[in-house]
Formats: sequence, C-alpha cells, structure tokens
Amino acid sequence: MKMLFKSIALATSALLMSVSAHALDAAAAKALATKSACLACHAVDKKLVGPSYKDVVAKHKGQADALEKVAARIKSGGSGIYGPVPMPAQPNLKDDELKLLAAWVLAGAPDK
Repeated sequence: MKMLFKSIALATSALLMSVSAHALDAAAAKALATKSACLACHAVDKKLVGPSYKDVVAKHKGQADALEKVAARIKSGGSGIYGPVPMPAQPNLKDDELKLLAAWVLAGAPDK
C-alpha cells in the first residue's frame, strides 16, 4: 500500500512538472490555439461549440495521465465525451505542440 502511494505521488509530481514546463509559455500556447482554430469552438469559462476549458480541467482533475489524454484527443479529435458535435483532429501538430496545448488547457488556458 505504501508503494502504491509513492507511485501515485511520483506520477502526480511528474505530471505537474510537465504541465508547469509547458504552461510557462502561455502566449505561445494561446497563439497556437488561435492558429489551430481551437478558440473558434472553445472558451475558457463558457461552452461554445465545444466544452469550456474549465469543463475539460474538471473532467480530468486528479488523473495522472491527463496531459497525455488531452494531447491525444487534440490530435485524434472525436466526439461523445462532451456531446455529439465532433472536434476536428489536429494530426499535423507535433508532439511538443500537442503537449503545449494540452498543458495550457489543463492550466485553465491562461493569458500569461
């Protein structure tokens, strides 16, 4: 049991460090979100076509693999998690761009 708690603590720490490293450049992330048309369907705190970033954060709260899940969803697109409207895939984004966007979303899509 003690080992399980240590594993969870390590995974959480790794996620926070990863999110923090990518979240430091919020301006670059917002520019990438704008360029990729994310902001046409998503807003920070209200539902547009897709869920608000606040809702995405709430859905993934406490998940050690949240960064990877959100990055994968951005890349593959899809529907059904937040409703029937499909999110277009972003297959041309590089892995570091996907992680930057995912970290930015999970940080609440800050401006700075």
